[in-house]
Amino acid sequence: MSERVSVSVTGGVADVRLQRPDKRNALDLPMFEGLVAAGQRLMSEPGLRAVVLSGEGKAFSAGLDFMSFVALGQEGTTKMLARGPESPANLAQRVAWIWRELPVPVIAAIHGPAFGGGLQIALGADVRLLGPDAELSVMEIRWGLIPDMTGSRTLLELLPLDVAMELTFTGRIVRAEEAIRLGLGTRLEADPHAAALALARLIATKSPHAIRAGKRLLREARGLATAPLFELETQLQVELLGSHNQLEAVSANLQKREPVFEDP
Repeated sequence: MSERVSVSVTGGVADVRLQRPDKRNALDLPMFEGLVAAGQRLMSEPGLRAVVLSGEGKAFSAGLDFMSFVALGQEGTTKMLARGPESPANLAQRVAWIWRELPVPVIAAIHGPAFGGGLQIALGADVRLLGPDAELSVMEIRWGLIPDMTGSRTLLELLPLDVAMELTFTGRIVRAEEAIRLGLGTRLEADPHAAALALARLIATKSPHAIRAGKRLLREARGLATAPLFELETQLQVELLGSHNQLEAVSANLQKREPVFEDP
């Protein structure tokens, strides 16, 4: 794995950490490539049940390392805008979007700054646990830019249009309690990384087929009209009903024991 990103998997839970603490996990090209590589590795990780995404040191990520891209010149721009056949996202976008592409829940543990691109990566997660020192900002406007790492989609999934616009137009820093009120964070935790791991381990005890179906259903629901949404809901439920893991969940509940599930 990249020196910028570490991945460890224990008991079906992947702990993914941005590893550039001396630069507050600022995003340079190796960090982009390392995060996408981590997501791609986890796509085929056997027995994966949940993912925790966090930053080492004093920040989740302070955003783009502009000077590193200035030094790369056109080469850096070309690599950032490159699209592969496996995703509609370019490299800059996929570093955030790949967490949506994973079939299992992804929990972001946010402490300190999550600015600009760092925030957009966190918004790609399914759940965001914020520490008391968390600071969030759609900071691109400070550099005369717009959020272009899938933020145009993920912000509007969480915020009313006027709130998303105000944050995008001002780049102001939103601290943890306000971020929770606005909907940018799921809940406040004294130790977000420990809480995220605990939540991931709890998810790992549930039927992995039902968890994956639940993520797919809720992620696709916003983009579907009522009739196709109800069809998808029924389709996914029918696939679960009578399956080994569904019957195991029922048996374990009735017998008051821990279930033993098969992985997809």
